[in-house]
Amino acid sequence: MAPEDTAQPPPVRHLELKARLLLLLMLVLLSAAVAYLMYARGAFERTQQLVLIADDSEGVVVGMDMTFSGFPIGRVGRIELSDEGTARIIVDVPRRDAHWLRTSSVFTMENGLVGSTKIRAFSGILTDPPLPDGAERKVLRGDAAAEIPRMVASVRELVTNLSALTGSDAPLNATLRSLQTAAEKLNGPRGALGVLLGNEADAGRISVTLERTNALLTRLDGLVRNADGVVLKADGIALRTDGMVARADAQVFGAGGVVPETRATVVQLNGLLADARNSLKKVDAVLVEAQAIGANTREATNDLGLLRAEVDASLRKVEQLVNEVNRKWPFKRDTEIKLP
Repeated sequence: MAPEDTAQPPPVRHLELKARLLLLLMLVLLSAAVAYLMYARGAFERTQQLVLIADDSEGVVVGMDMTFSGFPIGRVGRIELSDEGTARIIVDVPRRDAHWLRTSSVFTMENGLVGSTKIRAFSGILTDPPLPDGAERKVLRGDAAAEIPRMVASVRELVTNLSALTGSDAPLNATLRSLQTAAEKLNGPRGALGVLLGNEADAGRISVTLERTNALLTRLDGLVRNADGVVLKADGIALRTDGMVARADAQVFGAGGVVPETRATVVQLNGLLADARNSLKKVDAVLVEAQAIGANTREATNDLGLLRAEVDASLRKVEQLVNEVNRKWPFKRDTEIKLP
């Protein structure tokens, strides 16, 4: 073997230092990667906790997201079992996304037929106060698989009811047959009347009754027309009677009627009575004078004769006036009105 083949390579200078530097660089790179991953996972971000209480935590794992409108705003940090036997799901919510959660927010946990469990938050009123740190909320559970047995039972009950309805002895079939019979009767000669009464004899009686009723109505119509004629005649007589009453009213209470003339006669009678009263006063005075003067009997007798003549004249005037009043007084006359 040649001497150059057995020669050793020259030693590397500062090999130990270079190895230490390489290990230090790898450690720095590994630490930076870990720090970046922790930063990306939000390990250095300020968060607040939200405790969701559920009956069970089936399907929930640590690290799964809680979404709001499809965007992740929180992450499940841990799962605990409370003293009441319920599951406590602690969700870490970043401070920058905590404003989406309000005191009126609703939280649901949905288990679909396909896919994993999903935790969702719904905030209908964003103007409500924000959700405080460490708040506990009841989570609503929605399991689609749990509804399948109920749906199957409902479908089975529906099929059973349909079978009972469509059976040969079912009430629905009997009702349909009754409807068919009624439709045939409606198309028959009696029509709806036969359907209502149920037999032909009663329907025939009703038809005869209707015919008689029509004849009776015709006769009543004729009677009503005759009564209208009689009423018209009575209206004519009433109009003539009203005219006669109006004329009688004019003759009795009109300007030249009996009542004004009677009123004038009464005035004249009052004047005559006043004259008679004055004459009687004169008679009384003469009698006094006759009693006082006894000697002049003839003269007093003459005066008495004159006064007696005046009194008789006054009485005759009164008698004439009374006779005239009795003649003109409307209630003493025959005021009977004879209708034609």
